[in-house]
Amino acid sequence: MKKISCSIAALTAVFAGAAAFAQGPSTGSEPALSLSKGQAYPSKPIRLIVPFAAGGGNDNVARLVGKRLSDGLGQQVVVDNRPGAGGVLGAELAAKAAPDGYTLFLGGVGSHAVNPNLHERLPYDPIRDFSPVALLASAPLILVVHPSVPVNSFAEFVAYARARPGQLNYASNGNGSSSQLAAVMFDSMAGVDMVHVPYKGLAPALADLLSGQVQLMFSSVVAILPHIKAGKLRGLAVTGRRRLASMPDLPTIAESGLPGYEASSWYGILAPAGTPRDIVQRLNAEIAKALDQPEVRGSLLAEGAEPVGGTPEQFATHIRSEKDRLGKLIREAKIRLE
Repeated sequence: MKKISCSIAALTAVFAGAAAFAQGPSTGSEPALSLSKGQAYPSKPIRLIVPFAAGGGNDNVARLVGKRLSDGLGQQVVVDNRPGAGGVLGAELAAKAAPDGYTLFLGGVGSHAVNPNLHERLPYDPIRDFSPVALLASAPLILVVHPSVPVNSFAEFVAYARARPGQLNYASNGNGSSSQLAAVMFDSMAGVDMVHVPYKGLAPALADLLSGQVQLMFSSVVAILPHIKAGKLRGLAVTGRRRLASMPDLPTIAESGLPGYEASSWYGILAPAGTPRDIVQRLNAEIAKALDQPEVRGSLLAEGAEPVGGTPEQFATHIRSEKDRLGKLIREAKIRLE
């Protein structure tokens, strides 16, 4: 295992854009909650902070579920993209927001399991500073290469990379992201040496991959699948433990020569710690309804993401489990961010 070192750019508050979903009637939704000041919850728009740029997998999931959540709650759900430092900027912003149910956070494996194990100091605590609401979806990553890379299988790619140490550049959607970690795991287990090129979000990383500025990427299925189907990128293997229903011919990395390899991304909704329990339960119930809608489930499955759902307690257990599992892997691989 080799030590991986990279620098983190200074945090900048980048507002990459916001999308307000149209308000819809709350037909069939839960009764409005009564707050201490006599107002019903929700009585104004809700901000959903996404810690990556618009157009990536996280953003797609947020907008898909946010639209249905908006319909159920009878208020706008505004997606607020706050990219920076592999999700740290957005997570800090959400953690310090008022715990009143009007700020939510799209957390994931990066913000709540990877970053806490890579950074010596974080401006937020993934456990103490958040109230988990619901786990939305889980998705493996896909190893994709630009068509200029002359390989057609995972085995061919491993041989090609081993013969070219330091010559292949791989993109990621930020330092400490699940995309980078998946590549580092591959480097260590396959015995190759690739160069990491971090971006502020998936959209700019994908743009450079499509143009051939970088040669490969471990990408979320949600955003990369259309480009594979269009022939603009070549998918070589899936990082999860099972093949994708949408691409059954694409093998897993584990079955292709690296047994034990597994790296999946996941997305969930969290609120700032201290958010009233009845509000968390209301949000959880509406998210469950959204994930139950055939069009939502179908859209997620078609893009390689599996709807999950469950209670706030189950999501809290999942976060702790993932934080511990990836922490062990990161320590054993001696991965560091400096």
